[in-house]
Amino acid sequence: MLTQEYGTASNITSRPNRVSVRAAITSTQQRLKLYNRLPPNDLVLFVGTILTDDGKERKVSFDFEPHKPINTYVPQCSLLGMTCERRWPRSLYLCDDKFHTEALSELLESDSGFGFIVMDGNGTLFGMLAGNTREVIHKFTVDLPKKHGRGGQSALRFSRLRDEKRHNYVRKVAELAIQHFITNDKVNITGLVLAGSADFKTELSQSDMFDPRLASRVIKVVDISYGGESGFNQVCATVASPLRI
Repeated sequence: MLTQEYGTASNITSRPNRVSVRAAITSTQQRLKLYNRLPPNDLVLFVGTILTDDGKERKVSFDFEPHKPINTYVPQCSLLGMTCERRWPRSLYLCDDKFHTEALSELLESDSGFGFIVMDGNGTLFGMLAGNTREVIHKFTVDLPKKHGRGGQSALRFSRLRDEKRHNYVRKVAELAIQHFITNDKVNITGLVLAGSADFKTELSQSDMFDPRLASRVIKVVDISYGGESGFNQVCATVASPLRI
């Protein structure tokens, strides 16, 4: 990507600006050679030329791993600065006359984000969304019996066992919700979203086993098409913008 942008920079009409952009790209390429792999929390690069307090130009280069993943894409090159930030699904490159730190600022806005419980008949996922950082806290699968089609006493017995296992499943989710979303007897999330493709999410929200402190933080109950991480991604895309999280 940077090699391509270096070639594209030849189209910049102003020679000083063209030289500045190409110098920033070259410096970034050299900086990236110091890394054999992407750090766990991504890599942020700020490279370019800044004006000092006495009005002189000074070349700068900063590279670091943020304290948590960025989960966004805003790399940029500028006449006075270039930023490279990489996450999924691809790198972003932008020319500007300043360093853009919006993605980093979002990481600092709040460590107390929104909790998610994605629950269906196959299992449950607990997740967090803070700023632009999405995290899977815990997930587990469950093997629940399907509906029994035969009549007689065996059907009644099977129905009781099925109801018991569903009850135990909801209870386990309620207990894990306390473990993940309550710390030192205090709720550690701003709000809680319950999601799923089945009616388990509604059962949980209406259950006496669901901690009242968490029940009071439920801000949305969402029907989604999938469970697990696919469902987590879907519900985040559905509610993140309206809730401004």
